Amino acid sequence: MKILVAISNVPDTTTKIAFSDNDTKFNTAGVQFIINPYDEWYALVRALELKETGKATAVTLFHVGLLDSEATIRKGLALGADDAVRVNAESPDSFFVAEQIAKFAKEKAYDLILVGKETINYNGSSVGGMIGGLLDIPFVSLATKLDLNGNTATVEHDIDGGVQVVECATPLVISCSKGMAEQRIPNMRGIMAARTKPITVVEATTDAPLTSIKSFALSAGRTTCKYIDANNVEELVSLLHNEAKVI
Repeated sequence: MKILVAISNVPDTTTKIAFSDNDTKFNTAGVQFIINPYDEWYALVRALELKETGKATAVTLFHVGLLDSEATIRKGLALGADDAVRVNAESPDSFFVAEQIAKFAKEKAYDLILVGKETINYNGSSVGGMIGGLLDIPFVSLATKLDLNGNTATVEHDIDGGVQVVECATPLVISCSKGMAEQRIPNMRGIMAARTKPITVVEATTDAPLTSIKSFALSAGRTTCKYIDANNVEELVSLLHNEAKVI
């Protein structure tokens, strides 16, 4: 059982956001990048647990990004992944990323493809479904539990009003959510071993992205609160009708 785990390189949540080139590009100057938490804490760690219990034979990281993202990949290797593949290209949209993953997974015959439920920078939550569609294999979203029995995966995922348990034969794509695994911290042995683990660099497919960025804009941020006297119901009703915004 070979597992492919897709990881994204995202800004740390404490990063101060700014844009450049007439608000068409994210300004990376001075930004600390990390592995997307949902990819790391849930997808990668669960893959490593399956390998540690003998239910998987190898865990490979897959990332679409330029050379400056290799520090992020090395952290994933330090956690315990066996090797990594980096597509030498920026990731212009979700479909472009999904296409790179699907192409590689098909060529190398991976049994299980794990992704985080979404990235914390774009929150698109679409890559997993696109991979499944491109490969014409099952996709389970927002999974909170995963177990393997040979070539059969038992997966729990959240649905409206409850939890659904499904069984799927591999190959299979799963997006991982809270509950799948617990965060790990690389130990010194893992950090040292990661220095020599292989990162294979490949070029992207020639297909152009389907979307383009017109511009970015910062959110308006928090506004000041208005406090209304408890006895002044009329003013409260008036403000709710005339000034309150539904978000």
